[in-house]
Amino acid sequence: MAGLALRVPDWLRQRAAVTPERRALVCGAQAWSFAELDRRVDAAAASLDVREGERVGIRAANSLGFVVAVQALMRRGGVLVPINTRLTDAEVAWQVEDAQVSRVVGDDDLEALLRQPTPAHQTRARDFELHAWHSIVYTSGTTGRPKGAILTYGNHWWSAVASALNLGLLADDTWLACLPLFHVGGLAILLRGVIYGMAVVVQSRFEAAEVNRAIDEQGVTIVSVVSTMLERMLAERGPRAYPPSLRCVLLGGGPAPLPLLERAAAAGVPVVQTYGLTETASQVVTLAPEDALRKLGSAGKPLMGSEIRVGSDGEIEVRGPSVSPGYVNHPPRDGWLHTGDLGRLDDDGYLYVLDRRDDLIVSGGENVYPAEVEAALLAHPAVSEAGVIGVPDAEWGRRVTAVVVVRAGVTATADELIAFCRQRLAAYKAPRHIEFRSALPRNGAGKLLRRELRIER
Repeated sequence: MAGLALRVPDWLRQRAAVTPERRALVCGAQAWSFAELDRRVDAAAASLDVREGERVGIRAANSLGFVVAVQALMRRGGVLVPINTRLTDAEVAWQVEDAQVSRVVGDDDLEALLRQPTPAHQTRARDFELHAWHSIVYTSGTTGRPKGAILTYGNHWWSAVASALNLGLLADDTWLACLPLFHVGGLAILLRGVIYGMAVVVQSRFEAAEVNRAIDEQGVTIVSVVSTMLERMLAERGPRAYPPSLRCVLLGGGPAPLPLLERAAAAGVPVVQTYGLTETASQVVTLAPEDALRKLGSAGKPLMGSEIRVGSDGEIEVRGPSVSPGYVNHPPRDGWLHTGDLGRLDDDGYLYVLDRRDDLIVSGGENVYPAEVEAALLAHPAVSEAGVIGVPDAEWGRRVTAVVVVRAGVTATADELIAFCRQRLAAYKAPRHIEFRSALPRNGAGKLLRRELRIER
């Protein structure tokens, strides 16, 4: 038996056999059981002329068709390449060429997939080889040109298993997918729903009021968001309490501002911080629910099966079964993955994510983490968004500079905000210049794109 690839049954086909009538998917007015989802995927797979190993792009909004297409490609043996809908045509063309994508399907194609007639007989399901490529997911490209991270079936499987071992599974669990499905965080929810036998509520895009309504009315128990999304949820919610059925708000996408975590804790929102990357098939470090308040601000400890360490230069390194074997068109990766993120471990082994290594500002010989300065700015009641970068300075090397968005109906001056930061930070960390904008540049997952911040003077 040595040397044989580890195979597992088609996840959806097995799930449909085990719990056929259990709710699988809700999108708008549509609600499908796992048996119905399996039938729809059979119909779509029968209509797809896709060879095993063929790379197929999906450039579309969240929808039932997107979910069906992901599963149908798995059943045909294709390799999924999800494409960010916010990319320009030139950026898409580069990714298509880089990943050797044979075709790109869009919203209209996915609608057509849903209209395919259901086969009279169930098609033969594929076994999945855990080492086989499932998807090529491009990094968010917050610094430099994005790279296509290869994610295997095994990467997704072990990520799902490790998350369940941390968060647990309840019979009535329902996971809300309001993150874009073309990002690994959204894609992971779809796969986990099938593996866990858990209902997934898919929303076409993030809208705070709709997320809150789904939590109130659709039995959502788990939701994955980034800091800006949680901020908008809390603002839209106002004084209304969340129902006790909401047991976990997974917060990822980078270091979370402590004031936001404190607001959420005061409102009784069960925030659990998490740290993950495209290259780790989503989560790799997540705070255990019982530590959510005791270790406020920490991303937690590595999920079962994974390891983390912080190098002498402060860079977070990870390894484990959910870590990508490498990037498309690059040599295979082996050993520890160097994440490019800076962090620290406390005496108890809990990880605190500080910032992106490439975003670090060295001012007057001192290291300044933009996320720390942004958190100080966000603690001011007038500030709703903040981005901090270093700009060239003849005296200091780099000058700490901030771009902020103030809340509607509120005013604040640059001098006021700088003084506010000086009360909370060492003098060398406080911004020396602040500009005001109506919005900050973000990617499709809501991450701040510091590299796109431009200072006007």
